[in-house]
Amino acid sequence: MTRYWTIDPADPNRRALEEAAAMLREGKTVAFPTETVYGLGADAGNTEAVRSIFAAKGRPSDNPLIVHIADRSQLDELVSSYDETVCRLIEAFWPGPLTIVLPAKTGVLSPLVTAGLTSVGIRMPDHPVALALIAASGCPIAAPSANRSGRPSPTRASHVRDDLDGRIGGIVDGGPTGVGLESTVVAVNAGEVHILRPGGITAAALREAVPHASVIDGTNDVQPGEAPRAPGMKYTHYAPRGRMMVVQGDNESEVIARIQKELRQAKAAGERTGVLAFSEDAAKFQADCVVDGGSRSDLTDLARRLYDALRTFDEKGVTFIAAEGCPDEGLGAAIMNRLRKAAGGRIIQT
Repeated sequence: MTRYWTIDPADPNRRALEEAAAMLREGKTVAFPTETVYGLGADAGNTEAVRSIFAAKGRPSDNPLIVHIADRSQLDELVSSYDETVCRLIEAFWPGPLTIVLPAKTGVLSPLVTAGLTSVGIRMPDHPVALALIAASGCPIAAPSANRSGRPSPTRASHVRDDLDGRIGGIVDGGPTGVGLESTVVAVNAGEVHILRPGGITAAALREAVPHASVIDGTNDVQPGEAPRAPGMKYTHYAPRGRMMVVQGDNESEVIARIQKELRQAKAAGERTGVLAFSEDAAKFQADCVVDGGSRSDLTDLARRLYDALRTFDEKGVTFIAAEGCPDEGLGAAIMNRLRKAAGGRIIQT
């Protein structure tokens, strides 16, 4: 049976935190909130505990896990080296939604965490419940998103319960998450910062923090047969149950017209239809379920609402989903990365 705790981030219940931390020390799995999405945590040094993460999620074993820490001092216990560029990134973005891939110390972490690689992704979450739980556990916590593999990531404890109730040790409910998209993942090498997964920390923000370094998009660098260096690089993720497509283009009227055409065709074929639309356009669509993703002038709302929207379509039994795309720049790069994967690459350019 999965245990359940409700913890107020503004005033964490120490007894509940200690109960959850004890469960982690015992080698069990506990889902907890971060500022990005809910993570499914286990002791990163305990192979059997980490194995339980993969079993609960149905996650491929060649997909590495991110290790979460609560204090900068823990970094030196886990990695063998890092340079001045890494130090500047840490000073600028930790705690926060930035994961840095670094050389892993031998024999410290479970080999399941690194998926056979010599590197490991480390981050310090910016959430009071997450930080308190990690600190109370006394160990680094390996934690992918707390959902069944391939499903939309969880931004509420109820999402975790829907996917994993009865499959994991416990769920810490700390309320809805803030950022809504997983962390940006980077690797630093010889003065270059390679973005392996876009997230809430944009390329522009990285360049501002390390102006001496080159920031390079490495999100498509995985070759056939190669293990991904970061979560989200290789497999289909974030997918709703219904068939989904994304319509993207510079002309908003053309995007709207194409979505309306696709909706009519789907409806004629007997599909239950859904649209993920910007606030400015939501009233223009005729569908069984229209979800307002927020204004196109501020993509932070869409980032925060995206996974919740995809799960709403599932709850409403939607079998065909059309989504308005956005430009691949700034936060839009992370949003489009998730939309492409959710749609299985079905992108229409107008």
